Amino acid sequence: MTTLADTLSLLGERWALLVVREVSLGLRRFDELRDATGAPRTVLSDRLHRLVAAGVLATREYCVPGSRARLEYTLTDAGLELLPVLAALTEWGERHLESGAVPDVAYRHGGCGGHVGIRLVCDCGTEVVPGQRLLAQVNR
Repeated sequence: MTTLADTLSLLGERWALLVVREVSLGLRRFDELRDATGAPRTVLSDRLHRLVAAGVLATREYCVPGSRARLEYTLTDAGLELLPVLAALTEWGERHLESGAVPDVAYRHGGCGGHVGIRLVCDCGTEVVPGQRLLAQVNR
């Protein structure tokens, strides 16, 4: 049984989700990720290894002429499935942390450019609002 604690042990700290976000935005190389996130080298290296081991990121070799082969990082299907989580956290932060602040990344629809918001939708198609008929089933 996977628990929220298991998920948070992989993703529940600053650098892991920032790395996922930056890779989703097209950054692939270690130095690019370090510059974009501000993570210390050892921390970034650890998070990249953990995200690869968990199947969130994949690696592939690249070589700049005259240099040794290095790794670049790409999102796996599991990593792509984290994009709604990033969008939800961004949306929550916009509403509750700095009202009116412009987010550093906005999630938009590629077809029309409109804002992509996060909603909870039941299998039956009904939108569920937190605090109103949203139940948590405990399976411990």
